[in-house]
Amino acid sequence: MTAHSSSAYPGEQVKIVRISDRQKELDKLPPPETKRWVMRRKAQVVAAVRSGILTFEEACQRYRLSEEEFKSWMVLLDRHGLRGLRATRVQEYRPADERAPGETVAE
Repeated sequence: MTAHSSSAYPGEQVKIVRISDRQKELDKLPPPETKRWVMRRKAQVVAAVRSGILTFEEACQRYRLSEEEFKSWMVLLDRHGLRGLRATRVQEYRPADERAPGETVAE
C-alpha cells in the first residue's frame, strides 16, 4: 500500500512512500509534543515536508504550529541557512519593516 503527500508549493515533486517506510521516517522526526525548538529540529521538520514525508498541514497539526510560524521557518532556512532558524537570532534576520514596533537588533 502506498500513500502520497501533496506539496505546499506548486511545481514541487510529490514523493510516494510506503506506509511502513513513512512510519520509519516519522519516527526519526522530533516527537509531536516537542516544546523546545532548536535549529536542528526545525530543519528536520522543514526537510520532512519538502521531501514528502509530511504535508505542510500535517506538520502544522502534528507540532501545533501556525501556518505563519512554519512558513517563517522555511523562508528563514532558504534565506539564511540553518543559522536563520536560531530563535535568539530571528530578529536580526527579519527586515526592519517586519519587526515589532520598538524592536531593535542587538549589535
